[in-house]
Order: sequence, then C-alpha cells, then structure tokens
Amino acid sequence: MSEPIPVGDYTGLSEAECYPRIEAAKAALGERLVILGHHYQREEVFKFADFSGDSLKLSRQAANSKAEYIVFCGVHFMAEVADILSRDDQVAILPDLAAGCSMADMANLANVERAWRELSGVLDPDQRVTPVTYINSAADLKAFCGRHGGIVCTSSNASRVLEWSFSQRDKVLFFPDQHLGRNTAFTMGIPLEEMVVWDFDQPLGGLTREQIEKAKMILWKGFCSVHQMFQPEHIERFKAKFPEAKIISHPESPFEVCQHSDYVGSTEYIINTIAAAEPGSRWLVGTELNLVNRLHEQFKGEGKSVHFMSPTVCMCSTMFRIDPQHLLWVLENLVAGHVVNQVRVVPAEADEARRSLARMLEVSPP
Repeated sequence: MSEPIPVGDYTGLSEAECYPRIEAAKAALGERLVILGHHYQREEVFKFADFSGDSLKLSRQAANSKAEYIVFCGVHFMAEVADILSRDDQVAILPDLAAGCSMADMANLANVERAWRELSGVLDPDQRVTPVTYINSAADLKAFCGRHGGIVCTSSNASRVLEWSFSQRDKVLFFPDQHLGRNTAFTMGIPLEEMVVWDFDQPLGGLTREQIEKAKMILWKGFCSVHQMFQPEHIERFKAKFPEAKIISHPESPFEVCQHSDYVGSTEYIINTIAAAEPGSRWLVGTELNLVNRLHEQFKGEGKSVHFMSPTVCMCSTMFRIDPQHLLWVLENLVAGHVVNQVRVVPAEADEARRSLARMLEVSPP
C-alpha cells in the first residue's frame, strides 16, 4: 500500500540521525532486503545501495537475488521494471512515489495510442511501423510495444534495437526521448532529413502525409530536462580553456552536443571510459550532476579532472526526492512487517511489457 511519510516522525530527522537507523534496519532485514541505487541518486542515499547501476541492470540483479523486498532508489518507471522482471514472491518498493521522470511523463499511453490511430490514416502502422520505447517510460507504454510487435531499448543497446526494428518494418516510432533516437539513428547512417518529430499536441503530430511517408524515424517530442540543457557553446568555452580535454556525453543530450563530443554513450559507458583513461586526463561530462561529482571524487586520486558540462547547476529533481528520511521510513516499516509504497504493475500489463522487454534481451543479451 502507499501512504504519505509521517510528518515529524521522519521528516524532522537530520540526515546524520537517519544513517545509523538505516544501517540497523538493513542489518535486521538481512538477505530479505536488497537496496538498488541508480547512478543519478544523491550520495546520501547511494551509499546504502547493495547494487548500483542503470535501471535494467539493477532490476535484473534484484530479480536474481534472494531478497523478498526490492527497495529501488530511483524513479517510478524503474520500480515498475523491477516489478515486471522480479519473481512473484518479491515486492518492489519506491521510497517516495512522487519520484517520477519528466521525460517519461512526456509520452503517455493516451497520446501514443492517438498517434497510432492518426498514423493509420496515412499508412498501416502495424505493417509499416515498429514502436520502440526507451526503458525510461511507463509500464503501459512497454505493454503497448508488446502488443504491436515493438520493443524496448536502453541507451546502451539502442542501435542494435533499431537494427532489429528496421528488419521488421520500414519505419520506427521512437518515444519518449527524441535525442536518443536521433543520435542513435544518425550514427547508423540515417540522414536527418529522414527523421521527423511528432508533436503530440498537434493533429497528425504537426506533420504532413508526405513527411510521414518519407520518414524512417518518427521521433516523439520528448526530452530529458537535465540533458536538454547542455549546449555546444559549453563545450566550446571549455575547450578554449582546456584544449587537451576530452568531451563525453550521454545520448540523451541534444544532437549538436553529441556531434561536438569525442565520446557518446550510456551512463555505464561514461563511467568505464573515464575509468580506463590515462591518469592526468581532463574530462567534460554531459550527464547528471550527482554522477559527475561521484566520478570527480572517484578518480581525482589518479590526477583525472572530471567537470560537469553546464555552468548551471542542475540535477534530476525527481531522483532527488529519494532522501535518507524516506529510505529510513520504508525500511523501518519493513522491519515492523508493514510494506509501504509498493509498486505493482497489473498482471495483464506486465505480461505485455515483459514481451517487449524479452524481445530486447533476445536482440541484445546482457
């Protein structure tokens, strides 16, 4: 069940007061509990994670664990994936149910189904279009892809997923993040003029029939608010000061930023690339601030300098909702035998979502 955190009992605690009680609750629950920490989590919560990584990796690790309780320190769609992939005897929990994802919210089922209907006035989408949803999306969109012969992708496997998608049908409807779709397709040799943006607030996505017929990639008008703020001029100013620096960006960043970057890849790719770099190297990183700060601390002993790309300090505000107070509240309730903030995907929807995830795992095994 879900319920609000008790005002005063937990919200009045300092972070320092939470830490020993979190440790005590973890010890009391033992192997019955696994805490998952996404890379973008604040350090005050991240340090309690049993596993860290991206959302799919974490969900698979939790499903393979002995844990009865999966506490996901991330956002809502991540806890949904954990529930979909976990065993029936496991319970997925999100410490704060208000921790959503603004990008995921830009593509809801009603708008995607309307787009599918409108496309059917131009062509037969079930014969011509493969729906592809980024894993950063709600479970009902993963289920939509499952129903319509579509698939899920991550930022790591997007190119392999698109190759499969084009082997099935000649067009792709890619949602919710236009930048990941555009950057990936361009590296595969698809020209920009064969990509169009579907504006879900406009009839027929704001497109003409001719534009839809010509397009190979139909990109949803969605984006990550953190990665969207990175701009080519940030890179240019940094390179003017540090010409030897290497630029590495997440593919959720705008096209022009990725074109100005030396390396483009997923969160795990960014971490591994900087880890493997020569001591003394300098990096400008286009991804979420908490991860960049963590990389800075992790590698400064090797003389590596890791910098955040934007001069404006911005972190994922919804990720930031998971704080030590909410984590403590959830854990102490579990110790008392009371589950709060369980995330449960209804079985029929979970089955269809699992189908699109299974296609992804077949195309791109972990």
